[in-house]
Amino acid sequence: MKVFKENNNIFRLLSEAVSEGIIVVNKDQIVVATNGSANEIFGYDMDELIGKPLNTLIPQKYHHSHKAHFENFTQHSEKRHMGKGRDLYGVRKDGTEFPVEAGLNPFTIYDNHYVMALVIDITERKKQEEKIIELNAELELKVEERTKALHNTIQELKEEVKLRKEAEAKAKESLKKERDLNELKTKFLSMVSHEFKTPLGGILTSATLIGKYTKEEQQEKRDKHLNTIKNKVKYLDNILTDFLSIERLETGKVSYKFSQFPLSKVINEVVYNANMLLKDGQRINYPDDIDEYTIEFDEKILELMLSNLINNAIKYSGENTIIDLQVTFEEDVLIFRVIDEGRGIPEKEQAFIFKRYFRAENALLDQGTGIGLNIVKNHLENLGGSITFTSQENQGSTFIVKIPFINNYKNDENDSVN
Repeated sequence: MKVFKENNNIFRLLSEAVSEGIIVVNKDQIVVATNGSANEIFGYDMDELIGKPLNTLIPQKYHHSHKAHFENFTQHSEKRHMGKGRDLYGVRKDGTEFPVEAGLNPFTIYDNHYVMALVIDITERKKQEEKIIELNAELELKVEERTKALHNTIQELKEEVKLRKEAEAKAKESLKKERDLNELKTKFLSMVSHEFKTPLGGILTSATLIGKYTKEEQQEKRDKHLNTIKNKVKYLDNILTDFLSIERLETGKVSYKFSQFPLSKVINEVVYNANMLLKDGQRINYPDDIDEYTIEFDEKILELMLSNLINNAIKYSGENTIIDLQVTFEEDVLIFRVIDEGRGIPEKEQAFIFKRYFRAENALLDQGTGIGLNIVKNHLENLGGSITFTSQENQGSTFIVKIPFINNYKNDENDSVN
């Protein structure tokens, strides 16, 4: 310590120009010299640390391990960073702990051994490092979440994109490859516009031609165009009903109203409306033995489901074909079968037939939205039912709907139907 007292001015002249804190200890770990930066870092006045043990600047919990580290260092004296691979902490005069970085430099003066420590307060650096670690963790989480969401979206669209790319050359309207939800919405709006424009054009044409047939003997021609208008209006009504169902299913606003009603009431309504869509020579086989049954179900939903299936059978079957509607009861299940002699569904596309907006390759040139079967399946699942099908290309399809029924019974002679 005497050496540094005698050369105090020289030490201060050299050390005060250094921004790092300088602390010099002897072999007994007693502080023999400090500079202003070290005093400021640890909160001491000038020369207040002189003569104090080095442990004064080290938190109590590290005293034991520090002694061993210091002795090991003095035995293998060389310049090095103190605490390499570990976090170092100092303690201020007021008792607060803070992170530090220290470099050790051994030296000898007049056969006396000393160690000079260059100390830096890295509190702000640690805060920045912790902030960076926190931000990196948040970023990694966001990347993981978005990657997962993107992966799910890509998986859902992958099969549809593949099929639609193959159908581009055959479609009247080019189908753009969909990569995200906004593009899917754009395609949907384009499809809706097309589905409305075609029947509206037919209505306008028929209405214009009707005005030209003013003679009594031209009534047959007028009736033909009136039927065309009725068919187009019914088609538009079906589309609007489907879109309304989609909106309610998406928003969770769909509600079901169960009531008792004659099964024949719904069947008659569905077949009557479907007859207006029949092609030349087509006919619908009415189911046997249903007049005596009353069921408890949602009447509107049952009508919607059967209309979708029978209208599809008409649309995808040729002239002079039969659409067979069968109804059977098995234990507690009511079963509907809609059998057609139409074009069928290609085997490679059958797995996707219930996906929303999906249309088989052999149906792309026909009018349609690709949402009818998806609506039917969703309603059935909500009501505890199911829908399955078998199909062979160019030979026809059979769709099978099963719904549970409760309080369903045959009407006795004395029963009345409300």
